[in-house]
Amino acid sequence: MLNQIDYPAYPSTASAPDARSSSRKKQKRLAIAPALALVVALTAIGSACASPKSKPNQIRYEYLSPKSAAHQAIYDQIKEGRPLEHLKELLSPLRLPYPLTLKMAGCDGDINAWYHDEVITVCYELLADVLKNAPTQDLPIGVSQADTIIGPILDVFLHETGHAVFSMLQIPVLGREEDAADQFSAYVMLRLSKDEARRMVLGAAYQYNVQMPGPQVTLPIHSFSGEHSLPAQRAFNVLCMAYGADKKLFADIVEKDFLPKSRAETCEFEYEDITFAMTKLISPHIDKRFAKKFHQVWARTVIARRARFTRQ
Repeated sequence: MLNQIDYPAYPSTASAPDARSSSRKKQKRLAIAPALALVVALTAIGSACASPKSKPNQIRYEYLSPKSAAHQAIYDQIKEGRPLEHLKELLSPLRLPYPLTLKMAGCDGDINAWYHDEVITVCYELLADVLKNAPTQDLPIGVSQADTIIGPILDVFLHETGHAVFSMLQIPVLGREEDAADQFSAYVMLRLSKDEARRMVLGAAYQYNVQMPGPQVTLPIHSFSGEHSLPAQRAFNVLCMAYGADKKLFADIVEKDFLPKSRAETCEFEYEDITFAMTKLISPHIDKRFAKKFHQVWARTVIARRARFTRQ
């Protein structure tokens, strides 16, 4: 702004200022004034637009009444079991700039879950589908019927929390965000105690597996165009992360060919890459004081929840 004004040369003599020099000084003051005003205005705008300070314990929750009478029993059981209150405590170490609301709602028949504008919505229709797909008895790999319900539901909420974290904290994502959210969920589940990590991961993988009609499938070409990976891919990905994290704990998934040996060979490196990304990008946003209670919170809540499903 200032450099647009062409000032005439000052006289070389040391004589007293004449009318022209006074006019030049006035011009200079007039030119500086708008520039100073602009700086003040931009500073004020910058202060007003500055992101609020991130802090832990920013999780909120809400149970909406179901729209369908078919989901009333699920709603009643959930209200009694208080899963959102427990998830609130589990996710409290996240340092977020705004509150994040966990919400359960009826979705007019849509089996779905999503994140939008600081709200995670999980449909009663999705919960009903998970319950419908649960086996009638415990699985021979050491996963209970309750785990095939708790694991997938935890996976859904953690997946959507991944979307929320990427958005609210402006975390850069290379590749498809849906795959990154799956990785976020699996990584958090693998931070549980070894026994619980195995139960939750295999429970989540079970839900993906039941969505596959068999070992040989024929799909229309447009099925490969979705933003989500196909159920079989998501199952193999979460099992690969688990095997990469602990080959001894998850050795049987390779021995029994749940995870092909050809894929298992690279799982350790895949897990290391994800661990590096989580440590570099997510860990700075975790409150270490709250995180110390992570295992205690899960152990306190999951035992009662598993017993509840066993009684039903």
